[in-house]
This record gives sequence, structure tokens and C-alpha cells, in this order.
Amino acid sequence: MLVLALPASASAPAQPAPPAEARLAQVALVVDLSAGQTLYAQEAERQFLPASMTKAMSALVAFDLIKAGKLDQDAIVTVRPETAQRWAGKGTTLSLRPGEQVRIGDLLMGMTTVSANDASVALAESALGSAQAWVAAMNARALDLGMTGSRFGTPSGWPDKGATMVTARDLVRLAQALIVDHPELYRQYFGHQAMVWHGARLTSHDPFAGVLEGADGIKTGHTKEAGFNFLGAAQRGGRRLIVVIAGARTEADRAAAARSLAEWGYAAWDSRPFVSAGQIVGEARVQQGDARRVPLALPRAFAISVPRGVRPDVSTRIVYSGPLVAPLAKGATVAGLEVRIDGRPPHYLPLVTAEAVGKAGPFDRIVNSLLGLLE
Repeated sequence: MLVLALPASASAPAQPAPPAEARLAQVALVVDLSAGQTLYAQEAERQFLPASMTKAMSALVAFDLIKAGKLDQDAIVTVRPETAQRWAGKGTTLSLRPGEQVRIGDLLMGMTTVSANDASVALAESALGSAQAWVAAMNARALDLGMTGSRFGTPSGWPDKGATMVTARDLVRLAQALIVDHPELYRQYFGHQAMVWHGARLTSHDPFAGVLEGADGIKTGHTKEAGFNFLGAAQRGGRRLIVVIAGARTEADRAAAARSLAEWGYAAWDSRPFVSAGQIVGEARVQQGDARRVPLALPRAFAISVPRGVRPDVSTRIVYSGPLVAPLAKGATVAGLEVRIDGRPPHYLPLVTAEAVGKAGPFDRIVNSLLGLLE
């Protein structure tokens, strides 16, 4: 077990008291992505209706396609007449006209900034041929991210009799994928207060944009049944916070809960360097490999968040199901670093293989057998 300790404060609080505004929402979650650490959780695993927060997953599918060279932001596509007619006046729209020629990037901006339902469907149909194919891609990506409590039934989040459900914890996984996997596209399409379309200025409902220092996204959602929801992100001083709010009764309650929790995350917690990218923290046993052990490292740098003014005890240990079985590629995620702060529930950081391990040959197997006798 690797132990990293800081001198403990004699009066270390168990947790900074969250702001009272957190109770304005049924679901609330604050995660410090820089530390891989939850700062506040209220019904974080509860399933709820995301409404237009669904469009964040549609954005991730679009970003994946753009990155893979399968979708061109500058491509001009034609709006299907049936799509324009079906979505005319349904919630927020770009008022797309039948047969209108539209740039893919404008559809994407309309979806992320003003939550245009018609833009979401037109984007899905233009990119993958149908909304159904797009939804299949959304659910496949969710599975890839480990969003086990979430499923999607539409590209837009329009009410679908409960087919679309998410959890706050899963939305943090989605936010991390948007920010980490597609940093340039994320900056290009999220965090805007408004967009100009056909000469009109269409505004965003994002309670962070232009108000909260360091805010750069991500997506609101609202229906009568879902309440007022928000998936928000902000970055200050190298710290990246994600805030999830769901089930607020009013738009004002959503804004108050989200902003208060974000400010609390920065004001009530200190961030300190913890482990560096590539730092070797231990090793794991390997079976059937040309090496009997593989070193384990952190894929990126992680800080640690602690209550402001407190220097708590921090301990860590490596956890994995093993021994691992060769072959193993370099950089494969195979274990976790369990981090405990003053005995609180642990959080886990990913550990990857620092070296590749090939399949054992006949000589390797003989040597490994002999070395095993000496252990």
C-alpha cells in the first residue's frame, strides 16, 4: 500500500457545510474533475428525466463523428420537409423550413446554445440517416462511458414517456468525455450566451454563461414533468468542477442552486497537487506474460480537494482484480488507486499499465514457474 500523508489538523471538519440553496433541487452533485473527487452528492444515483440535457449526449456523438472524419462541420445539408413540419413550434427551435439549406455547424450550435429541438433531429438525420440510428449511437456511447443508469430515446430530450432517463453520476461521465476527449470542439460549441440566426439573436438559458467566473457550459433542460435541470461546468485556477442540478421547481431555483454549489466548491475547498501524470505508484501481478509484474501509473495528473485550511491524513492503496492476464498493452486501464481522506468514503483514480506485457513464450513460462517457487 502506498501512503501519502499530510499533517492532520486537530479540528478537521468531516465536510464543509453545503449551501442551503442545494436543497432547492431534488438532485444535486458537485464533482472536482481535477481530483476525480465528489465534493457533494444528493441523490446522485437516482434516475430522472433529463429533458434537453439529452442534447449533451447528442453533442458528444457529433463530436466523435467529427473527430473520426465522418461528419464535416462545414457541410451543407437539406432539412427534410417532414422534419421541419413535425418540429415546427415544438419547444425551442431554429424554425427550420422545409428544404432549407443549413450548415452542420449551425445545427450543432443551435442544439448546444439555444437547445433547438428541430436542429437536434435534423443533425441526427443528416449525419446517420435517421433519428433511430442516432439514438443507437447515443446509447452505445453511454455504454462505452459506463453510464449504466442512463438510456436515451430521442436526440433532443423531447418527452418520450420515460424512455430517456439519466443519473447525475452518469452525466458527470458524459461531461468529462466532452471536455477531455474533444477540448477544441467543446470550447467552440459550449458556454455561449446567445447565437445569431436569420438575423435574430437567440439566447441561452444557461445559468452559468456570462455570470459565473470560469463557466463554459454545458446544458440546461426543462419540461413540466422533469422540472428545471442543469449540467454545468466551470474552470478556475486549473480546477475543473462539474455541477448537476435536477428537479428544481423554477428557473430561478435552478440558477441559485447551481451557482451556489459551484461557488461553494471553489470557496470551501482547497486544491493541492497529489500525483503527477505518469507517476508509478506500484505494480500488479501478471499471469501468462513475458514479465511477472507490470508497473502501474496515473494517466494524468490529479490534485486532491480538501476542506479549506485543513491538512488531513491521506492514504491510498492499489485495487484490482488479479492477477492480470497477458498480453497487456501499454496504457491499458487495469486497476484503481483508492484514496481515503481522513477515513471518509474512498474515491478511485484510474491506473494504467506503464509498460506492455507480451504473451509468455516457453522459456518465459519455465522462468516464471521457477521464480514462483521462490515467493
